[in-house]
Amino acid sequence: MAVEELHSIIKRCQILDEQDFKEEDFGLFQLAGQRCIDEGHIDQLLEIIQNEKNKVIIKIMGWNLVGPVVRCLLQNNKEDDKRKYFLMLDLLIKLCNPKELLLGLLELIEEPSGKQISQIILLLLQPLQTVIQKLRSNKAYSVGLALSTIWGQLSLLPVPYSKEQIQTDDYGLCQCCKAITEFTKPFIGEVVNDKENLPENEKLKDELLKFCFKSLKCPLLTAQFLEQSEDIENDPLRCFASEIIGFLTAIGYPFPKLMFNHGRKKRIWDYLEFEEEEDRQLADSMASLAYLVFVQGISIDQLPMVLSPSYLLQFNMGHIEVFLQRTEESVFSKGLDLLENCLLRLEDNSLLHQYLEIKSFLTVSQGLVKVMTLCPVETLRKKALAVLQLYINKLNSQGKYTLFRCLLNTSNHSGVEAFIIQNIKNQIDISLKRTHNNKWFTGPQLISLLDLVLFLPEGAETDLLQNSDRIMASLNLLRYLVIKDNENDNQTGLWTELRKIENNFLKPLHTGLNMSKAHYEAEIKNSQENSQEVQKPKDFCSVTVGGEEIPNMPPEMQFKVLHSALFTFDLIESVLARVEELIEMKTKSTSEENTGRK
Repeated sequence: MAVEELHSIIKRCQILDEQDFKEEDFGLFQLAGQRCIDEGHIDQLLEIIQNEKNKVIIKIMGWNLVGPVVRCLLQNNKEDDKRKYFLMLDLLIKLCNPKELLLGLLELIEEPSGKQISQIILLLLQPLQTVIQKLRSNKAYSVGLALSTIWGQLSLLPVPYSKEQIQTDDYGLCQCCKAITEFTKPFIGEVVNDKENLPENEKLKDELLKFCFKSLKCPLLTAQFLEQSEDIENDPLRCFASEIIGFLTAIGYPFPKLMFNHGRKKRIWDYLEFEEEEDRQLADSMASLAYLVFVQGISIDQLPMVLSPSYLLQFNMGHIEVFLQRTEESVFSKGLDLLENCLLRLEDNSLLHQYLEIKSFLTVSQGLVKVMTLCPVETLRKKALAVLQLYINKLNSQGKYTLFRCLLNTSNHSGVEAFIIQNIKNQIDISLKRTHNNKWFTGPQLISLLDLVLFLPEGAETDLLQNSDRIMASLNLLRYLVIKDNENDNQTGLWTELRKIENNFLKPLHTGLNMSKAHYEAEIKNSQENSQEVQKPKDFCSVTVGGEEIPNMPPEMQFKVLHSALFTFDLIESVLARVEELIEMKTKSTSEENTGRK
């Protein structure tokens, strides 16, 4: 019945000219063709399509059959049927109006979700390429529309993270990346081989440039790559990155050209009509490109050898800042890698303090602190700590001094502050061992820095437990200064400022320790009394410490927490006592020495 109905429609349309086809003809043709496919009349439908007498009808209306044929290809597992459907699809691509086919194919690509996205993209990329190459006008627009549609769908797929995920490629993203490079190559070739600078090819170049920038953002910004020691030749995402950078070079935008132009008020691509959202994505794309070149080493041989390590660091700091502002571990970890790569090119103590006048040089250090304190992954926290230490090592003395002041004022984290204080101690030690003292870590400059270290933010009311790391580091620094710097020499300026240190730090610390210990001892006593009244062993009790209630937990665990706090206070108190003992010994010794001289 469906075949006869289709024959009837075709017989009526054979006598019509192209301009005489009506909308109802399209609907009837599509409906009858769909029924032929549903009822399995594949051979009869193939005969109709291949019949030379139906050439005009197929050209005008045949594109309506592409959707049903594609859906059958995706759903049918019989090899013989699939072979016929592929033949039917090839014939329709060959015979139908390319403009209508283009829109129909792109609609099909936009339809699916999940794992079906990659299936239909892999199926239709080759036909889509053929259709676009048949277009006689607006090819650049059509290429841009196709690439944008494909990229929009690919951006919905999860990017594989581990080696196993890359190898299994469950959602087909890696296969699609390879296929889309093959899809794009003929159009790259048209731009490369254009000797006449035709306007249409200039437009095509612009569309290809947009696609490359989008690909650098997704999937390459979040993509993880195999280790250099592994089989990187078989890393599909790295191969895709190489292809994209190769495309940029081929169409006249090699990495060095983009690099030297990036950040200028007028960029080489400003004439492109980027949408507002696309323009915001350029920072991510450029950061991704920098990572691929400097860390992954893709096309790094294009860079001039004359560029200094400090210039490369300055160039990349903006990109590192972009990475560290992101919350995805796969993205900000690239910021750590890129910063480490740039710093390792520098000699220790060679990075001038003037670089810290550039905003990104300070915000990057604060970004590292953010990773160190907030990242849930221990390996990344440790990596951020190691990179921050490397950054400190590369700065000259004034740079170190400036960075220390900045981080002490902004980190708001006891552990980070303790880390900075330890670095200050190391710099003082280096300065005291030199023949000529370093003015930034001795004398008045050091005293100004110690004002940020040897004090309690809220006096005796400071939460000593929360600030214990910082307090211990400060006490150890003070103990070191008392031991290393004699009162008569006073190289550090400590002895001049001793009374202020006692009033702002040591005395409030004594008071705070007494208050904290008394409070925690009282809480332990209350908890013991409460636990004796509890009949059921699984009951929970609550304890208030420092105005805040400890979350409900078994009494045994609360005792451990409270006793651990007391142990911390005892440790601080023992170091404090030792510091005061050393101060008394040093001042007494100096006094006796001066008396003896008289």
